[in-house]
Amino acid sequence: MSFRAKRKSKIVVLTAAMAAALSLAGCSLLPAEEAPLKPPLVKPPQENYRTVEVVKGRITQEIRGNGTLESFFTDTVQFKAGGGVVKEVLVKAGDIVKNGDPLIRLDTGNMDIELKQMELNLVRSGQALKSAKDAGDKDEIRVAQLQYDIDKLRHERLAAALTGKLLTAEMDGQVTYVAELKEGDAVREFETLVVVADPGKLRIAFQTDGSPDVSLVNVGSKAELTFTGNVLLEGKVTQTPSSAPYSDDPITKDRNAKMVFVELEKLPDDAEIGTRADVKVLLQERSDVIIIPRSGLRSYLGRTFVRILEEGDKIREVDVETGIKGSTDIEITKGLEEGMLIVLP
Repeated sequence: MSFRAKRKSKIVVLTAAMAAALSLAGCSLLPAEEAPLKPPLVKPPQENYRTVEVVKGRITQEIRGNGTLESFFTDTVQFKAGGGVVKEVLVKAGDIVKNGDPLIRLDTGNMDIELKQMELNLVRSGQALKSAKDAGDKDEIRVAQLQYDIDKLRHERLAAALTGKLLTAEMDGQVTYVAELKEGDAVREFETLVVVADPGKLRIAFQTDGSPDVSLVNVGSKAELTFTGNVLLEGKVTQTPSSAPYSDDPITKDRNAKMVFVELEKLPDDAEIGTRADVKVLLQERSDVIIIPRSGLRSYLGRTFVRILEEGDKIREVDVETGIKGSTDIEITKGLEEGMLIVLP
C-alpha cells in the first residue's frame, strides 16, 4: 500500500470514530423520561350543618300594624235638603271651626231676590188682613187670612231652601276631611263633603288587613305604641271587629270590620289628629317554655317535625307538637328537650 493510500484510510477511520463519539454525546444530552406522578389523596368532604340549641325562654304572639290618632267624636257633614252646584268651598283640612260656621256654599241663582219678593208679598197680605179685620167683614177677613197664610208658607219654604244651600258645622272641632270640589261641581243630597272631629279626645285606629290573628284580640288587651322619636306609650284595646256596634251605614260597617281601636293612658306632647304610630297588641305570652326558631320547624305529608344533630354527625327526625307562634320563634310543647341541637335549613 502506498503512502497516499494509508493516509486516506486513516482519515476515514478517524472520521467514523468522531461521528460515533458525537452520536453518543448527543444521546447523553436528551432528558431522561420522567416516571408518572401518583394522584394526591383527597379526603371526602365533611358536611357542615347550621344548628341552633334548643332553649327555654319567653315567647309572645302579637299583632302589629300602623295606626293613626283620630277623634272619638266625628261628624260627617252633608246637604240634607237636596244637592246643587258648588259656588264656594270655605274650609280646608286642618281648619278649626265652631258650631254654625259656614263650610260650603251652593249656587242659589235668583233665590235671594225671590225671597225678597215673597217677603214683600207677605207684608202686603199682612196689611190686607189688618184692613179686613178693621172693617169687620168676615168674608174679607177669611180671604185675607188665607192669602196671608199662603204667602207666609211660600216665604218659609223658600227661606229654608235658601238656608239649605249653605253647609255649616254642627259641632266645634277640627276639619279632618274636605271633598275635592271646585266651583261648578255638582253635589248630591246626603253625600259626605266635610268631616269635623273633636281634637280633645283621641284614640289610635289601625287596620288589621284581615289577619286571622285579629280574632284573638279582645277588648282590654294590652297595646304598645311607638311614636316618632321612639316615644313608647301603653294603651288598651277599646274596640275590635267583633265588638263593634251595629251600623246600617255600609262605609262604617266595612271600616269597623277591619279596624282595632286603642285608647292611650297618656298622649305624646305633640299629639294631634293624624299623628302616626307603630302598634303592637299582645295576644298571648308564656315564660320558661321550649322555643326554637320558626325556620327549624319542618312539615311534610301532614307531619310536623325537626331534624336533630346527634353525636357522630348523625341526623334524626323528631315529630313535635307546637304552641304559641311568635314572629321569629315557636313554642314546642312536645318532642324536644333543652340542649338538643336543631338543624336549620
